[in-house]
Amino acid sequence: MIVLSSDSMPIMKELDMVVFRNRLKEFAVKIGMSLVNQTKLITAASELSRNMLRYAGGGNVLIEIVNAQRQNGLRLTFSDTGPGIPDIDKAMKDGFSTGKSLGLGLPGAKRLVSDFDIKSTVGKGTTITIIKWKNG
Repeated sequence: MIVLSSDSMPIMKELDMVVFRNRLKEFAVKIGMSLVNQTKLITAASELSRNMLRYAGGGNVLIEIVNAQRQNGLRLTFSDTGPGIPDIDKAMKDGFSTGKSLGLGLPGAKRLVSDFDIKSTVGKGTTITIIKWKNG
């Protein structure tokens, strides 16, 4: 996979999420992503950045335009140094929540993107990487 362009930004407060979503839309438009796929990606990214802010007190997101097998897409990497996720399998099940939400965040985000990878260490933090291909 080749990285064609990238940008990194902190998510430390609600306003950062607005700036992030706008920047993400710029990247999606730049690669010619359809409006439907933009909506899916921005919805997933909003959920993941909100979780990072709510459960880890914030973090950082890396936006990358990537190319693999003559296909362009956007790869987002959400990194935090929060408490981590003790049971990833449980967290990836619909209906599971440690907060007061419906528990659709992580599994819902996964369904909206092409690739979803999560790594977490209790006491050290969580890194979630998603990819949404332009045509998928």
